[in-house]
Amino acid sequence: MKDHIISVFTKPWKNCTAEELAEHVLKLGFTAIEFPLRTGYQVEPQNAVKGFPKLVETMKDYGIAVTSVASDITEPIFEACGTAGVKLIRIMADIDLKVNYFRSELEWCRKLYNVLPYCEKYGVKVGIQQHSGAFIFTSMELRRLLEKLDQRYYGAIWDAAHSAIAYENPEVALNILWEYLVLVNFKNAYVKQISENPAKFYPYFTTAEKGVSDWQRAINCLLKKGYNDVICMPAEYSDTANVDTYIKEDLAYLKNIITSWSEET
Repeated sequence: MKDHIISVFTKPWKNCTAEELAEHVLKLGFTAIEFPLRTGYQVEPQNAVKGFPKLVETMKDYGIAVTSVASDITEPIFEACGTAGVKLIRIMADIDLKVNYFRSELEWCRKLYNVLPYCEKYGVKVGIQQHSGAFIFTSMELRRLLEKLDQRYYGAIWDAAHSAIAYENPEVALNILWEYLVLVNFKNAYVKQISENPAKFYPYFTTAEKGVSDWQRAINCLLKKGYNDVICMPAEYSDTANVDTYIKEDLAYLKNIITSWSEET
C-alpha cells in the first residue's frame, strides 16, 4: 500500500504551459494528475481530440501519469480520453431546485444512459462525485443514482470534504459506496458563517488537519477493505494564495497515514 498512486488535480495551475505544469507537479511531490479538461486550461474541450493526447504524452515524458479528467460527457471528451488511454471522466450531478429532486435524478439517469455507447466505444468510465449544494450530495443519494446504471461504465467518486460537511461518518459513507467506488478525493473543509443578518454559511476548504473530515479513519477504512485505485488530492483551498504550501504539507500527511497503516499490518 505504500506505493498507492496519489494524483493531484491541476486546477490551481491554469496559467502555465504543459511543460511548466509537469515541472511544477514534480516539485510538489506528485507523479500523477487529474487534468481539468475545461475551458481556460492547457487543453480546452474544443481542442480535446488532438490536444489532450499530446498533453498526456508531454506528462509521460516527465514521468507523470494522467489518471483521470474533470470534464463534461460529450463524445469528443470520450474520444480524447480513449485515444490518450485515460479511463475515467469525473463529473458532478447538479440538481435543478425548480423541479422535484427525483425528476432531476431521472434526468441524470437519462443523460448518463445516453452516453453509454461512448463508454463502450472508447473504453472510458464516468465517475460521479457527490458535491454540497444543489448537487447529488450525500453518499446514499449517489448510490441511488448508480443503482440505476450499468456498473461497468459508471462509478462513485467519494469526496472526503463534501462527505464530511454532510456529517457522514467516513466508514458508513465508504461502505454505502464501496462496490461502486472508482476514485477517492482527499481534501478537507468545514462550514463557515459568512454573514449574520441573514445568517449564511458556506464551506471553507482548508488543510487536512483543520477540517471536519478525519483522513485517518477514512484511509484506515479504505485500506482495510483493500482499496487499490487512485487517491486524488484536489488541491482545493479557500486560501488560494497558499495552495502550493498546503498541498505539499497535506501530501506528506496523507503519505504518513498510509505508511503508518502499512507498517502496523
